Amino acid sequence: MRAHAQRLNGLGTTIFAEMSALAVRTGAVNLGQGFPDTDGPDSVLEAAITAIRSGANQYPPGRGIPALRQAIVDHQRRFYGLEYDPDTQVLVTTGATEAIAAALLAYVEPGDEVIALEPYYDSYAACIAMAGGHRVPVTLRAPDFRLDLDELRAAITPRTKVLLINSPHNPTGTVLTDDELRGIATLAVEHDLVVITDEVYEHLIYDGGRHRPLTAYEGMAERTVSIGSAGKTFSVTGWKIGWVTGTPEVVTAVNTSKQFLTYVSGAPFQPAVAEALALGNDYFDGVRAGLQQRRDLLCDGLSALGFGVHRPQGTYFVTTDIRPLGHTDGVEFCRMLPEKTGVVAIPHQVFYDNLDAGRPLVRWAFCKKLDVLEEALNRLTKL
Repeated sequence: MRAHAQRLNGLGTTIFAEMSALAVRTGAVNLGQGFPDTDGPDSVLEAAITAIRSGANQYPPGRGIPALRQAIVDHQRRFYGLEYDPDTQVLVTTGATEAIAAALLAYVEPGDEVIALEPYYDSYAACIAMAGGHRVPVTLRAPDFRLDLDELRAAITPRTKVLLINSPHNPTGTVLTDDELRGIATLAVEHDLVVITDEVYEHLIYDGGRHRPLTAYEGMAERTVSIGSAGKTFSVTGWKIGWVTGTPEVVTAVNTSKQFLTYVSGAPFQPAVAEALALGNDYFDGVRAGLQQRRDLLCDGLSALGFGVHRPQGTYFVTTDIRPLGHTDGVEFCRMLPEKTGVVAIPHQVFYDNLDAGRPLVRWAFCKKLDVLEEALNRLTKL
């Protein structure tokens, strides 16, 4: 057999799969992979069951069922005052991961440069590589993990085609400020760049903060691929229902590649997600409040154990520095942790090109039941 394509070099088993398997083998509490351990709202689950029993089990329309596309339009108007045509400016995808892949395939030519904020979600690297692009990192550095606009400006070259922006940001929990977003918009317009925005944690922002869609900034509507997802907000990560919004030209471009990836996505889950997006403010407020309580429990507990804790503004991940505990390598630390303490976490290093910046950092998921987090903290006292 010939060797696989060189663009796949380094894209082996993901760290999430490795650590989740380690959690199963050791019986560890899994604070590594970011999935909730509770289901979404009963009404939403029942809507999916009803759809299955009603025969919604064959291919749905390629761009998504009309009810979901309209629900996405209503959601964007309700929360951000953005207006879209459900027939031409919305595309339902198999989760945000497929949306990101399809967008990169739609806009990146071999050799084009894609700037991504690091640490970055691991699929970004894989999707850029599979599109034939060259990844250019701009590092968000501890302890505040803020975007340096001068560094972003310096990273742009004549070969730069796409900015891949994630806010709220996984894994740091940073929520980009108005000044940061305005700076990104200015650079994107100045250099005629496409901007792909991963906004899957848009409703998981704490301490009174709020999400600002980059597409709302001057000059951005015609160049922004906005990506959302139901999985994180409604605790249905396994349903894999995401979406793209943008101009008709943007959505058509992304759909051109998406249709040859999965073709269509989760027929019986689409009407259920349409119902979820229409839930009242009490649901969205409750999700935020519950996760903020869990964030604070885990942050306070890890701090008491001696970790250097970076309290996140959003998402459901906490980043810690392991050096106060006498460790310097996050990969070694995370591989040791399940056997020694019965807890699984994720090393930041796998999210970086700049390995030294991520080496002493470890990510923990707090989207778990309170008693699970308390059990994990209790086990970690073995450190």
